[in-house]
Amino acid sequence: MKYAVAGLGVWLLGSGLVFGQQTQTRESSQAPSVQAANLAGAAGTETVPSPAPAAKSTEPDKLKVGPFELSINWRTRTEGWDWFQGTAGNNEYPFFDSLLRVGIGQSRERLDWFVEGESASILGLPANAVVPAPQGQLGLGGSYYAANQNHSNNTGEFLKQAFVDFKHLGHANVKLGRFEFFDGAEAKPEDPWLATIVQTRISSRLISNFAFTAVQRSFDGGEASWNSGSNNLTFFAARPTQGVFQVDGMGELNAEIYYGSFNHGVKTAHGAGALRVFALGYVDDRNNILKTDDRPAAVRTADPGKIEIATYGANYVQVLKTETAGKFDFLAWGAFQGGSWGGLTQRARAFVGEAGWQPEVKVLKPWISLGYSYGSGDGNAKDGTNGTFFQVLPTPRQYARFPFYNMMNNEDAYAAVNVKPWPRLGFRSEGHALRLASAGDLWYSGGGAFQPSTFGYTGRPSGGRRSLANVWDLSADYQVTRHFSTTLYYGHAWGKSVIEKLYPGNPNGQLAFLETNFHF
Repeated sequence: MKYAVAGLGVWLLGSGLVFGQQTQTRESSQAPSVQAANLAGAAGTETVPSPAPAAKSTEPDKLKVGPFELSINWRTRTEGWDWFQGTAGNNEYPFFDSLLRVGIGQSRERLDWFVEGESASILGLPANAVVPAPQGQLGLGGSYYAANQNHSNNTGEFLKQAFVDFKHLGHANVKLGRFEFFDGAEAKPEDPWLATIVQTRISSRLISNFAFTAVQRSFDGGEASWNSGSNNLTFFAARPTQGVFQVDGMGELNAEIYYGSFNHGVKTAHGAGALRVFALGYVDDRNNILKTDDRPAAVRTADPGKIEIATYGANYVQVLKTETAGKFDFLAWGAFQGGSWGGLTQRARAFVGEAGWQPEVKVLKPWISLGYSYGSGDGNAKDGTNGTFFQVLPTPRQYARFPFYNMMNNEDAYAAVNVKPWPRLGFRSEGHALRLASAGDLWYSGGGAFQPSTFGYTGRPSGGRRSLANVWDLSADYQVTRHFSTTLYYGHAWGKSVIEKLYPGNPNGQLAFLETNFHF
């Protein structure tokens, strides 16, 4: 793809200093608060890593500045977009973004504290990648451009995190301030492979920092956790910050999120399991925000009522280890929603099932998985009920690597293959067959609120069709040093009847990017 290749020069300029960095080896590991901040700030790898013994860990050691611990995360990315081609606008372009996070903190026996600043830059955005509805924003370049007051070059600095974590209060911990939160990741299983699956295939479906975007999000609030043996109780209440697509991430939004979960670890004769039961409340009271749903614009404009949704769900993950056939993993995730969507009653549901197999092949260490994801849609815009599953504040790209869709009004049958031919090099490839759950609803994309006046999800008409696209992608992650890694990604979407109707010029789309990650 020509724009991805053309962008390499920009990427090399942005990352040249990273290649010139000298790494140092230190004996001690990072303190919990700073380490958690580092891991949350780094972009998730495209491949799913195989768990390694502790002695071979590639996590960076802590960087000491006197009595303090310093955290540095710098991600650069050159993206090349070839969005589905409509009747106007620029659907093919490159741009560059840089995300630098620098923090300082301390870890003590009873208290951790951490303060982190962020500098975000988004450069070279196309000025003509936003066209009138229904074609709308032609890829994330258009989204960034519109979110930053139609500027092609944007930079911003703000407070990313600032929290204190009170530890060892009996069996409890309490965290207060501005921090990141990832639903499903509040309890880490002891089994390393089980922990990997929970982190990569369960967490961040409903609440997350929107890690892939150039700015990301945080939460202002508090988290309380209680641990006893294999049991964990977690309670979280906060307001989301701005950011995600706009480079100003300092302010918070007039929206509230409440979350509680019970986690239980299970040990079996040939493996381990993890159970979570959760409840999530979301209140969006941004004044006169125009909701995205399948009602006519005039009806939605006349409905300024706030969103008050409760989501109840559970998930279970099981890993089985055999002596000759390898390892198997299974997961099930499901949720039901009720409450109010402005003047409508909210009634929606979603579920996911996956199964994976790791055969005893030492050369490539393959992991093969199959899955199906369903998020309900609304079949009748006039019945007083909103049946579209609302994904709240997730990181959608963790489960939609070519991010032109999410779990809302979506059916996704998929397969994935991971191979690791060398300890520092991993590949992942996915194939997806995408359909809308309801032909009467919209094709949705996005990941939730990020501006006072922007809803956070976009919707395009289905034209009474359900077939959305087939997607294939391939990514490679290379751990260059302990502190520096790089990722190369390519995805291709073959648009079907929904996209063909909206984008008659060319219903096929492509995304390629080259990313670097430097972190201490």
